[in-house]
Amino acid sequence: MFAMKILRSNKIYFSLILVLALFSALNVFLPYGSILKQYELPASKPIVALATFFLMLVVYGGLGFIGLELSKKLGFPEIWDNKITNKQRFLIPGLIGTGIGLFFILVDISVHHLQPVWPIPHPEFPASIVASITAGIGEEIMFRLFFISFWVWLLSFVIFRKKWKIQIFWVVAVFSAIVFAFAHMPSLMMLWGLTSIDKIPILLLIEIILLNGVLSLFAAKYFKKYGLFAAIGIHFWADIVWHVIYGLI
Repeated sequence: MFAMKILRSNKIYFSLILVLALFSALNVFLPYGSILKQYELPASKPIVALATFFLMLVVYGGLGFIGLELSKKLGFPEIWDNKITNKQRFLIPGLIGTGIGLFFILVDISVHHLQPVWPIPHPEFPASIVASITAGIGEEIMFRLFFISFWVWLLSFVIFRKKWKIQIFWVVAVFSAIVFAFAHMPSLMMLWGLTSIDKIPILLLIEIILLNGVLSLFAAKYFKKYGLFAAIGIHFWADIVWHVIYGLI
């Protein structure tokens, strides 16, 4: 029974990777896909899409699988854990993600009310939907499934011999949130035509760190509590409200 559960978990994981790879390749052909409007591609779109597809399969698939195996050692819920209900797996994360998306909008309106700054860019519709799917799956696999599982395993299991597991989890979750926030800076700087991070207005920098940090901490908490689908759901619905709905408005 346990072996069957592991096999099912792995099958679902690689299905998610395939979806990620397919939508990432599709994103190349859509408006604003991968910032293609402003920057010349190194090759034709079909070649870039094919390279993107295999990059997702190999890099994200490989690192995510390491995280998947380590998450099992840490006792985190399986991707499809029988102890987790569909309400916990889908509905609750959907409501939380929607609330986070609304929070993003309120913060953005408040920041622009206090100081006119450059708007945070949103992908054009329907690329915004595809971006929400790829970000929800890809970034949660990288920053939650791999990053958190690897560092919690290394610190808690290997270095500190299973001591302070809860404290280490939250330290790693905060560090993951910081890395996640700053991982968005290069693409934003390219869009704004900036050469260094110190040229970003301080209020806008605080907004970017706050928004990504809040999303990361909620995703980390529910990844540990209800599994990977919960983290993906929170991220996806937050992006739907923030990038798709608010982006259209």
